[in-house]
Amino acid sequence: MEHTPRPLRRPLSETFVATLEHRFGPSLDLGESIRRQHGTSEAHFAEALPEAVVFARSTEDVADCVRLCVAAGVPIVPFGAGTSIEGNALPIHGGVCIDLSRMDAVLAIRPEDFDCTVQAGCRREALNADLRDTGLFFPIDPGANATIGGMASTRASGTNAVRYGTMREAVLSLTVVTADGNVIRTGTRARKSAAGYDLTRLFVGSEGTLGIITEVTLRLHPIPEQISSAVCGFETLHGAVDTVVQAIQCGIPLARVEILDDRQMAAVNRWSKLDLPEVTTLFFEFHGSPAGVAEQVETVAALAEANGGGAFAWSNKPEERARLWKARHEAYYAAVGVRPGAVGWTTDVCVPISRLPECILATRADIDAGTVPAAILGHVGDGNFHVIFAIDPAAPHEFAEVEAINRRLVERAIAMDGTCTGEHGIGLGKQDWLVAEMGDAVETMRVLKRALDPANLMNPGKIFAL
Repeated sequence: MEHTPRPLRRPLSETFVATLEHRFGPSLDLGESIRRQHGTSEAHFAEALPEAVVFARSTEDVADCVRLCVAAGVPIVPFGAGTSIEGNALPIHGGVCIDLSRMDAVLAIRPEDFDCTVQAGCRREALNADLRDTGLFFPIDPGANATIGGMASTRASGTNAVRYGTMREAVLSLTVVTADGNVIRTGTRARKSAAGYDLTRLFVGSEGTLGIITEVTLRLHPIPEQISSAVCGFETLHGAVDTVVQAIQCGIPLARVEILDDRQMAAVNRWSKLDLPEVTTLFFEFHGSPAGVAEQVETVAALAEANGGGAFAWSNKPEERARLWKARHEAYYAAVGVRPGAVGWTTDVCVPISRLPECILATRADIDAGTVPAAILGHVGDGNFHVIFAIDPAAPHEFAEVEAINRRLVERAIAMDGTCTGEHGIGLGKQDWLVAEMGDAVETMRVLKRALDPANLMNPGKIFAL
């Protein structure tokens, strides 16, 4: 089958730039500093600057920009908060970056239906601030204060996924600008539907390669009557992982359970000014009624003790819980910060929960046999964990070493019937592994891409090559 060629980086014509200036005025930015802001990432990927940045303020702005770009054959890359870490939003073929961060309105909150609708640039923390007086909250928490549109585009999850699921479960419907500049709505607010293809799930996780999400309708959840957080250190990594697996197998409805190995804990202590024991540690959060939380805690504490866990250190006050989870969310910066001037390379996999101890322990042994500092942490309640390497950017052999460790990690996960990425997405970094994991199914994805974006202008070069 003949493949559509990739767009090539080329300067924008004067006529096209003039058309953009006429339509968008001060919302168009051609300056190098803004372009660099939209062409770099916190991860190890090389910078790739767009030729122009358009700050959209409405779905109409996005649709107009897409139509102009398609008519001129110019690549289009959507941009939210820029927190993705697999090069998902890097404009590797240049073109126009459509920044949706100014489309940040909460359009509607419907407490009686437990849902809301927001523009794509709305940040998750801002949404929860708006929801506070309703007694509801949006539980998906990837750590970064990401935009809702970006979270939908990358199928984000995070610390609460073990109880509340991922963006796949959270999104009821989307407003999307397609690759021909049309505006579609992918569903309704009904909690279930058998009406045709599930377009919502098609666009959730598509990383902007099929269309640009401009509005999102989300499921909401009641704020729990009681929330209790705790940390517990363990004698061994194996004991910590076994505790989580056993808790899940016992049916305990953990709200959050995160693992940080000893190296990550040492980094977190330095970065966040904590004084927790520098051993493999589980961060827990329990939601429910006072009696229900007490029962959960009692069972988990017994499991932890049997697996070499120490006493639970509690954080029940909101400000204490916030400090604890802020430290967890800044773990990436903490792990990279152990080495001044280092560049971060982070990877993640997800495996069936029964294979999690084996996968983590084998990965830790692989890291210990190498020379690059690295820490393990993750959302172990759903079998997902991350490795963060701190690489010397002036040492090419370190990149090669990390690439080899990452290769073995992903191969190990796939061999366990797991996935090459639990939540980071494919972007640039995991394209070969998508093929290894999905096989011929990737060609079906390519067929969809060609059908919906025949000119290959929507975030080209991401997820797979055409």
